[in-house]
Amino acid sequence: MKILIIEDDIGLNSGICFALEQDGYETASARTLQEGYSLFERESPVAVILDLNLPDGDGIAFCKRIRQLSGQDADTVILMLTARDLETDEIMGLTSGADDYMTKPFSVSVLKLRLQNILRRKAEGKEVKDAGRIISSGDIVLDLETFRVSCGEKELELSMTEFRLLQYFMENKNQALLKEQILQRIWDADGNYVEENTLSVNISRLRKKLGKDHIRTIQGIGYLWEENV
Repeated sequence: MKILIIEDDIGLNSGICFALEQDGYETASARTLQEGYSLFERESPVAVILDLNLPDGDGIAFCKRIRQLSGQDADTVILMLTARDLETDEIMGLTSGADDYMTKPFSVSVLKLRLQNILRRKAEGKEVKDAGRIISSGDIVLDLETFRVSCGEKELELSMTEFRLLQYFMENKNQALLKEQILQRIWDADGNYVEENTLSVNISRLRKKLGKDHIRTIQGIGYLWEENV
């Protein structure tokens, strides 16, 4: 796990690097914005400890530039560490995209603790976000971001209606769903009239594509998705 330190004070930069390395982090060190940009692109650090008063510019600009990136780099933790102690400076730093703002003088122990806490929260948030995109039941997997469905090694071709129907079943595993519930959720959310036959037709198509009868009919009531088939 690599941390980039952008700080023009040589002694302070070295001291932060040493303290982080003692805790098992890898570090990269820069004393200017230009060096910081180059190291950021080359090293892809998980976090940046950023001074604001640098010889060739303002650290706020660095933070804004990183936050404008797309993809994984845009989620890099940024902790500002600066002598600027005015409330307006802190507000500017946080609104530019920093995860935390510390003023000098500071405690190295507190710095490390704050960094650890931010990294933990980011990791936990990413796990929840990633988990929320995927629904699985046995060997059937739905990706809610790409709208792809796979069964084992085989990718299935589903219509959007079939996808939404399968998603609803898998979100309610081993629970009996009334026909009226399903019709309202998938077709009738806007109050439009839908024939009950529409549901049975789509379930029949879905069963054929899945190749396994996960969807059990409960006579006179509705349907149930069986997790263990």
